[in-house]
Amino acid sequence: MLSSLALALSCLLIISPNTSAAPNSVPAAGQSIPLIRRAQPERTVAEWESWAKNEREALTAKYGGNIEKRSTGTNLMTNQNADSSYFGTVAIGTPPISFNVILDTGSSDLWVADQACTTGCSKVQLFNDLSSSTFHNLSEPFSIQYGSGAAVGTLGQDVVQMAGFSVPNQIFGAVTQASSGLLNPPVSGLLGLGWQSIASSKASPFWQTLASSGLWTDPVMAFQLTRFVNATNVNTEEPGGSFTMGFLNSSLYTGTIDYQALPTTPSYWILPMKSLTVQGNSITIPSGSSSYSAIDTGTTLVGGPSSIIQSIFAQIPGSQPGTGSWQGYWTYPCGTAVNVAISFGGPSWPISPADFQLTKLTSSQCVGAFFELNTGGSAPNWIIGDTFLKNVYSVFRFTPAAVGFAALSNTAVAMNGVNAPAPSPTIGSVSASATAGTGGGSNAASHRWSVSCASLVGGIVVAVGAAWM
Repeated sequence: MLSSLALALSCLLIISPNTSAAPNSVPAAGQSIPLIRRAQPERTVAEWESWAKNEREALTAKYGGNIEKRSTGTNLMTNQNADSSYFGTVAIGTPPISFNVILDTGSSDLWVADQACTTGCSKVQLFNDLSSSTFHNLSEPFSIQYGSGAAVGTLGQDVVQMAGFSVPNQIFGAVTQASSGLLNPPVSGLLGLGWQSIASSKASPFWQTLASSGLWTDPVMAFQLTRFVNATNVNTEEPGGSFTMGFLNSSLYTGTIDYQALPTTPSYWILPMKSLTVQGNSITIPSGSSSYSAIDTGTTLVGGPSSIIQSIFAQIPGSQPGTGSWQGYWTYPCGTAVNVAISFGGPSWPISPADFQLTKLTSSQCVGAFFELNTGGSAPNWIIGDTFLKNVYSVFRFTPAAVGFAALSNTAVAMNGVNAPAPSPTIGSVSASATAGTGGGSNAASHRWSVSCASLVGGIVVAVGAAWM
């Protein structure tokens, strides 16, 4: 039974289509208030898509349903030894302990130096399984081989966090032996960002677990790398740029992302090289699998087939092949600004002459950053490292699997050579968590390509294949 007030209000809501009210007029008793239907503005498909998504999520929240939680995260990176390598931070265990790790799209395993490490682990943060209440020893051997050395130990399982994301049961290697020079303090290990199919541990990589669980707002991870190779008074550690998961930082690039699909079942992040120019002259490169290039953030330089590297330097007057420790490298006159550009099917991306110049041997002779590389097995012929990647905003897309590039923005370019404190660990409070699928298992044979080149190049430490030569 309605109260008197409710009855009066209900009467005011009676709708009469034949009655109208003048603007600002107060309806007399017994009059109805007309409802006016306004013409709906024209909407684009994109606007309808946005509206539909918001409508679904608003109603789901209103009526107590579960909305799929998605997130984004950023890990600030450190530029080590004037562009020799770039590292970020992960946290492992309960309570979480942070570790500096090379971020490497050219491999797929996470590993850190263990407290039981006997060789190659001095002066770095060590993992102590006794300090973590959530650690689980899998009692299985771990071994991985890089072109620059090897790491061995055992597999464990624990909570791993990075940039606000968490995987509570991530499998990783607790390394007890590492080749000399593989770890350069304060780096304690490596985070592989390649696909599970090439993981020596056979475990799902941290990034792939997150992406496949739908936790990322967008199924992408991206890099912006700084340049200090041509700066003066460079510290051992400088700001290195940023690594993002789940979104693209639009302030760091201009134009659109040019995506190129992976030509094979995902393993390495492979793209076929379509064109290569030096000083404006085109270099003939083979097509098909012979042109496959691994896009590898864990490698400092660019390695390729001997015949093509020789053709590159043939376009630079005064070039000479290196000898001794420099075998496989080439020298050229320092006064020559070398302009190289590479295309993987879309735009041709130029490499700065500063990045092409690895170092000076004398006041007049410099060493080029492209070197002759003989990969083994089914590995790609080209390894495209930071010499190229510093010049673009690079995106690694989970689905559909692709690598994308865009031009760097003025904001990104302005970070090059700026002497500033290296970033503090950017683990981030956990906003999203995903459980890894089954994995693990002994796998002593590495899926990583082998590299035939000098172990030490004129005193310059160079990262190749995610580690150092």
